[in-house]
Amino acid sequence: MDIQQIKQRFGIIGNSYSLNRAIDVAVQVAPTDLSVLISGESGTGKEVFPKIIHQFSARKHGPYIAVNCGAIPEGTIDSELFGHEKGAFTGALSDRKGYFEEANNGTIFLDEIGELPLSTQVRLLRVLEAGEFIKVGSSKVLKTNVRVVAATNVMMEKATQEGKFREDLFYRLSSVPINIPPLRERADDIYLLFRKFSNDFADRYRMPAIKLQPEARELINRYRWPGNIRQLKNITEQISVIEENRDISGEVMTGYIPFNTGNNLPAVMENPPGGEASFANEREILYKVLFDMKKDMGDLKKLVLEMIQQDGSINAQGEHAHIIQKLYNQETDFTANAPQQGEAPVIINNAPPNNIHGSIEDTEEFVEESLSLEDKEIELIKKALDKYNGKRKYAAQELGISERTLYRKIKEYNITN
Repeated sequence: MDIQQIKQRFGIIGNSYSLNRAIDVAVQVAPTDLSVLISGESGTGKEVFPKIIHQFSARKHGPYIAVNCGAIPEGTIDSELFGHEKGAFTGALSDRKGYFEEANNGTIFLDEIGELPLSTQVRLLRVLEAGEFIKVGSSKVLKTNVRVVAATNVMMEKATQEGKFREDLFYRLSSVPINIPPLRERADDIYLLFRKFSNDFADRYRMPAIKLQPEARELINRYRWPGNIRQLKNITEQISVIEENRDISGEVMTGYIPFNTGNNLPAVMENPPGGEASFANEREILYKVLFDMKKDMGDLKKLVLEMIQQDGSINAQGEHAHIIQKLYNQETDFTANAPQQGEAPVIINNAPPNNIHGSIEDTEEFVEESLSLEDKEIELIKKALDKYNGKRKYAAQELGISERTLYRKIKEYNITN
């Protein structure tokens, strides 16, 4: 029987690789007697896989018992699983067989295995290792030949580290682990499941099946589905019963999908690498960062200017202040190629759209501008001298300082022209 026939037989909808892999592992392990631990989030459909394992095993004609460990009170779970003798506790009016005795030569499915009390875990470990158990209130050892398949939505490794689950039992149960993927990792299967559920509810309630407009379909594909298939089925049923218009729009769908609840916000649908939209977004962020840095540098220069002007140690001529003022008024180079408000961004050095890093590297020389006052004084002095062909008198007038001060600074900074 191929995988598609298995899906049809057990009502499995979907074509994702991880789902197909889980089914394939279940079929391969079925003929053995190895214990299987099925893990996955709540609502992913873990209960189907023990049935697959049982039906494809040599025990398929034996009993199959499913037990929800989380639904049985701690005080009675030992009695439910292993049975009890008459008079073992108040209310034990007669002998009772437990599930392990009833499932002899068959398969027992222990759902929510992580909820088992530690005392019951010890009893279960003995069943797995020796095929033996003792009824509550008895001293007689009984034998059972049972295939155990367990399931959990708990992180078992974490539970063992915290002492909530026995490590030896965990390794004994997980001889073969099977992981069922959450619905958010099966994006291509979401609409298939929705369509299946809508047709089922249309037949049940004798009404036309609901259909999704493109916006609504996009919404269900982007939602994270914390309740997985169970949540999708419930929402589909709600819409089928409540909405008179059978063509569901995106606006209507938002009333049923709680997008505003924490981590359940819609996932960002990224464009393919190098796509125009993706590149434009990154480019806009880059230019925003550059403009913010320009503003910060302008504020810093203004602050330095004010500090120098207020410093009493500067002479009345304000020689440093003149040079810093010149620096402050100078237009910053790194925004020369940046777009103005309302203009489209310009790609630096004609870098290809998929080479964002290349553009960033080209702008580093502007972003990492030196903030040293000495370097800026030297730079401006050299520019003034070059402008007037080395004539210090005119260069000093351009800088707003005396010719004597300019001569001293040329000597101090060892400037040659």
